[in-house]
Amino acid sequence: MDLLHVALTCSSEEKADRFYAGLLGFKKSDPEFLPKELSSDIFGIDAGVKKIYYNGESLRLEIFIYNRYQNKSCLFNHICFEVENFERFLEKCRRSAVDIIQVPKGGYTVTFIKDFDGNMFEIKGQ
Repeated sequence: MDLLHVALTCSSEEKADRFYAGLLGFKKSDPEFLPKELSSDIFGIDAGVKKIYYNGESLRLEIFIYNRYQNKSCLFNHICFEVENFERFLEKCRRSAVDIIQVPKGGYTVTFIKDFDGNMFEIKGQ
């Protein structure tokens, strides 16, 4: 079995662009639209929804843009990224005003960041 994509929701295209293209460096695709009928039948959202793919080297993120989105998902949900230069990436996060959560765990520190809508990402260095 192969992972094809991970889908998340953001409240605006601007926030998605700042985080996924700007901070993570993913390449943005042209927006597509999920028709109201499909959105309703699949997700229970009675509205047409814009969706944008952000493509990394080995990961494709499918971001749904829904302006009434408020992240109320389970707080354990997250995606884990491994970055080449951990300290440089954290500095980029600080400059971008991204929330950084660092918690000591045994002999090391666990690091998470949040996008501008509260989606969680665990960050590990190589």
